[in-house]
Amino acid sequence: MFDPRALLVGREVAVFDGAYLERNDAPVHAVEEWLREWVARLPAFRLTRRFPQKINALEERMAACDDEALRREMWEVSARLRRNGLQETLIVRAFAVVREAAKRTLNMRHYDVQLLAGYALLRGEVAEMATGEGKTLAATLSVCTAAAAGAAVHVVTVNDYLAERDAKGNLPLYAFFGLSVGVVKQGMSIEERRAQYACNVVYVSNKELTFDYLKDRIALGSVSAAQLRLRRLQGARPAPTALLRGLHVAIVDEADSVLIDEARTPLIISETLPNDLEDAIYHQAIQLAKRLEKGTDFQVRDRDVWLTPDGEAQTALYAGEWEGVWKSVSWQKELTTQALTALHLFQCDQHYILVEGKVQIVDESTGRVMPDRTWEHGLHQMIEAKENCAITGQRRTLSQITYQRFFGRYLLLAGMTGTAKEVASELKRVYDLSVTPVPTHRPSRRQRLPDRLFRTSEERWQAVAARAREIADKGRSVLVGTRSVAASEHLSHLLDEQGVAHTVLNARQDEGEAEAVAQAGQAGQITVATNMAGRGTDIKLAAEVEWQGGLHVILTEFHETARIDRQLFGRAARQGNPGTVEAMVSLEDELFQRFVPWLAGKGSEHWLRSAAGNGRLFRWLVAFAQLRAETNNRRIRLDILNRDRKWLQALGFVENHRK
Repeated sequence: MFDPRALLVGREVAVFDGAYLERNDAPVHAVEEWLREWVARLPAFRLTRRFPQKINALEERMAACDDEALRREMWEVSARLRRNGLQETLIVRAFAVVREAAKRTLNMRHYDVQLLAGYALLRGEVAEMATGEGKTLAATLSVCTAAAAGAAVHVVTVNDYLAERDAKGNLPLYAFFGLSVGVVKQGMSIEERRAQYACNVVYVSNKELTFDYLKDRIALGSVSAAQLRLRRLQGARPAPTALLRGLHVAIVDEADSVLIDEARTPLIISETLPNDLEDAIYHQAIQLAKRLEKGTDFQVRDRDVWLTPDGEAQTALYAGEWEGVWKSVSWQKELTTQALTALHLFQCDQHYILVEGKVQIVDESTGRVMPDRTWEHGLHQMIEAKENCAITGQRRTLSQITYQRFFGRYLLLAGMTGTAKEVASELKRVYDLSVTPVPTHRPSRRQRLPDRLFRTSEERWQAVAARAREIADKGRSVLVGTRSVAASEHLSHLLDEQGVAHTVLNARQDEGEAEAVAQAGQAGQITVATNMAGRGTDIKLAAEVEWQGGLHVILTEFHETARIDRQLFGRAARQGNPGTVEAMVSLEDELFQRFVPWLAGKGSEHWLRSAAGNGRLFRWLVAFAQLRAETNNRRIRLDILNRDRKWLQALGFVENHRK
């Protein structure tokens, strides 16, 4: 029987052994975190070609084996892995077997760079592979090796579609070795989920996986393995059957998106309670907030709203018309501030959409709708009042965890992404994950055209529509990336006015994503998409498109992190194909307005002329704004992590006190 703790050979790690194996929530000293960050800033470790050369030396012998002999080779290696852990000599043999099996079952042979990426994963690192270099296939090397050794392997994707697609695509390879494959999706029952998690390899989205872990913690009625063991010793009732087999190995696809971008909010399982406040109070708060004047009665900065002394006086005056909670000064300020936040910081078709009369949150990083999530502390109800939707009940937390703490509990955590270097220090500090660059299989032929800057947003959209039509008329395909649902629909309206055929892909049409992306590489095709089109799926170019110059990508607004920009640009010129990219942005874009507001002042004319003639100057300006934005977002993530640690310490104190 394989002991998953063999994965930690050479590492000093405390492990829980309660309902199932997982890492301990060991406190990390501030000095250790600082040292991790410092180490991450050193030149990144680069894998050498010696490792794939060792596998290549075995290729001829593996090719001479029949299927049964190849399986016997894998079982012999896996038996030694169970005894000795993930030693390089054993990994070399296992990868050689998996590559030969992939050639027979998938008709695909792992490139040397994919062998390097697979090795980085088993070393517990983040493999940074350029977009289009075949991360999905590279992952099968480490997945097969760890699963054959007996570990529970979770391949974590950003959505259900990718989980199902990747599992189905690689199923023949896993079946060759007799490995069972599970897929966990939204809407499955508890029994279905338990059956899927019982498989050797499980493909699952980060959200579904984390919530299932929280369900286990609630069902087990405990927060630590020690308490579980104590229950058993005291003859307490046996713990209910858990969903998961254990937190042994997690391979996170699009690791920066999952571990960094989505780590700004904790995941919470809650129950709906009757509203303490009447629906009318939320509507009154919105009505009151609309009467207040920005700058005089309240101030807005970044993602914060606060009342001025004049605003507090005006609020008290207006609230005097109503009874109940409005007689309390603290309630007046709380309700009015929440209403102002709903009105001025959360916009329909950017931060949320309306679906069948309900407010559904949109993930700003991916552009995808998150139907199961709600804002806390009455903000969700305030936005419902703003949009004249039915007011839902408030939520009471039953269990919560951050991605930082959850993924830190895996015995072996690894990841893949095309954009990790910008957050290498945070990955190291928070998850103790090193980033390893993986070279490309073929040299890139991507061409970045000069950036174009426009004074107003409307000037930009008119230019984008004309540019997309110009490129498509040449027989090429065009992908236009937008930051919000509203922006994608506005551009779509302009194209419709000009009679230009196109496809729109955003949170309203995410069910047709696979088909839309499949058609995006056809001659003359224009696809207008939010961030969701930037990750996880390949755009296959028609032969005539490749001959004409490949896919052309237009970025219409710089994001707060350059990583998302790089992901979008990375859709063009994949695997050595030709392709071009360009940015067409406006001074009215949120990045400039929030983080370099002086650009929109009197000196903007000078900057506009300078930037138009000096590409380096403008890109420096963009980099400066993105640095400020990323620093702000990083502070928010670290604050959440620190609050989570304090919450955990307080909970532990309460549990100990109860004993």
